[in-house]
Amino acid sequence: MQKAIIGKKVGMTQIFDESGKVIPVTVVEAGPCYVTQKKTEETDGYTAVQLGFGDVKESKLSKPEAGHLKKAGVAPKKYLKEFKLDNAADLNVGDEIKANTFAAGDKIDVTGISKGHGYQGVVKRYGAGRTPMTHGGGPVHRHAGSMGASSHQSRIFPGKIGAGQMGNTQVTIENLDVVSVDPELNMIVIRGAIPGPKGGLVYIRNTVKNNKVKNVESGISKNPQKASGRNPQKASARG
Repeated sequence: MQKAIIGKKVGMTQIFDESGKVIPVTVVEAGPCYVTQKKTEETDGYTAVQLGFGDVKESKLSKPEAGHLKKAGVAPKKYLKEFKLDNAADLNVGDEIKANTFAAGDKIDVTGISKGHGYQGVVKRYGAGRTPMTHGGGPVHRHAGSMGASSHQSRIFPGKIGAGQMGNTQVTIENLDVVSVDPELNMIVIRGAIPGPKGGLVYIRNTVKNNKVKNVESGISKNPQKASGRNPQKASARG
């Protein structure tokens, strides 16, 4: 079932699982979100809902935005985002969506705006190497260097690395695990890192990846090309 919610990145920390292993996690303040608009096949040609998140003063909104939310009977919200959900037809304007939409063990995709690093050169932006530091290298050690062609092609191909804006772009991290959910605190704890700074806006959805559970016996590999498959006893002793 397709689910989604809007949240705010609180920060990273670490927790311990039942076996005592450390798990790096990101805490997200997810919701509560409210349905501010409903799209239907009859009126719009598709089914979706618009969610609102984050309280804001009405004076901070434009008159069209304030009127749109008043019509929905929802308090002024700072962020609006449309989602195509499986249960969109069952939701009504004004309904509340909380963090318990997701549960521990769910696989999710998190979308956010990455941290901006300003205008950077090729060394920091792409990990390019420097020019030689001796024999008259001059003050151009971190420059991109010569990249112009001669008679053919006589141009720079698209995608060539170069200096420019670094970060501050939309990034989606796929197939993350939900470690725990606290609906009272509107908190979702996600394994690993997600895009953006502390306080950054994030969109959480079910993952688009098809997570297939392989029915493979753990232990000795049956691949004859592997050492463990050719000589299991030797491989186990080596481990």
